[in-house]
Amino acid sequence: MTLWAGRVGVEPAVEVWEFLRADDAELLPYDCAATLEHAHRLAAVGILTSDELAEVEVLLAQIDSLAPEDEDVHSAIERQLGEVGRKIHAGRSRNDQVAAALRLYVRDSCAEADAAIRSFCAAILDRAEEDAETPMPGYTHLQRAIGVMVGHHLLAWIEMLERDLARFAAVVAAAAPSPLGSGALAGSTLPLPPPAEQMRNSLDAVADRDFALDYLYACAVLFAHLSRIGEELVLWSTSEFGFVRLPEHAATGSSMMPHKLNPDVAELVRGKAGTMIGRLAGLLAVVKGLPLAYDRDLQESGPPVFAARRDTRLALGALTILVDGLELDRERLAAACADPLLRATDAAEQLVREGVPFRDAHEQVAAEVRAGTFEPPETEPPRIAPGPANVAAAVQVARARLLS
Repeated sequence: MTLWAGRVGVEPAVEVWEFLRADDAELLPYDCAATLEHAHRLAAVGILTSDELAEVEVLLAQIDSLAPEDEDVHSAIERQLGEVGRKIHAGRSRNDQVAAALRLYVRDSCAEADAAIRSFCAAILDRAEEDAETPMPGYTHLQRAIGVMVGHHLLAWIEMLERDLARFAAVVAAAAPSPLGSGALAGSTLPLPPPAEQMRNSLDAVADRDFALDYLYACAVLFAHLSRIGEELVLWSTSEFGFVRLPEHAATGSSMMPHKLNPDVAELVRGKAGTMIGRLAGLLAVVKGLPLAYDRDLQESGPPVFAARRDTRLALGALTILVDGLELDRERLAAACADPLLRATDAAEQLVREGVPFRDAHEQVAAEVRAGTFEPPETEPPRIAPGPANVAAAVQVARARLLS
């Protein structure tokens, strides 16, 4: 079924039908919600009777699938509404209809991402609290730099994820305005009441996919963060580092090598980051050259959003299980932290406190390192920086901020 058959006197060729048919089944409940709102607008001006509105409400609640003959979710809804469905499209177009449904979908996707990120944060904070005072090497350039606490390192993951939460919240706000009432591009002559938060320009309302780009950007940055976390988990679980042992219920083995326990969750998250970035780039390429108002190219805005939602949900769920089950090798961490060169900066700063210019102090300690004669200071003063002074307290503050 199509909503434009009245203009075309023949059935579309099979090849054309298969090419044009939308892959938009995930929009169905959101299109039903937008259709219900439109039905109330029609009833407000008498185009639908109260009995017809009640029928629409009942039938919409029963719609849960498409048929092979439906071109898209819009035609599926109109078909399944039966006779009253022939009145439901008054004053609207698929152009404002799909924009409204996709906005609802994106808002719901952001709520789902928010909940999943917070669950992941809870697992990280549990580990940070448990190992607030467990020492580990801090790294720059993947070389040992200065000693930190495991809890401090894990709180850095929390900072990244908290920024992701803010990005998804911004997407919710961007997707909130309603395009209903814009019709194909210039509204309707029917005196329908405007929806709440109606968009200001009908041409922009049916053509805008910035909110979808914003969502894909938020997902892409989230996956960039998850990829960094995944890379660290991969490194830490190697024999070379040996900082963590993987939980068997969140790892895989090798089909050939009996001894292997592989960090596939972390690796696949790292791999999917590239896919997520590609979705953003792909939709940017779709919209960059489109004249106003609506163009069929915009049918391509749905699938990357649908796929992004799925990957976000699954990746965060799997990582939460992985992090929750990690076992730290505290002896291995302590041995790594026993490296005296982790105190080289402390030694230079001790000389500064004694009045030596920093560059002279730096050169003196560097010479000792080169000569193999460096000895770390006997005392270890507290480090003045955001976070490391009281990791346990910082964990509790983050927990209250994110999980209360």
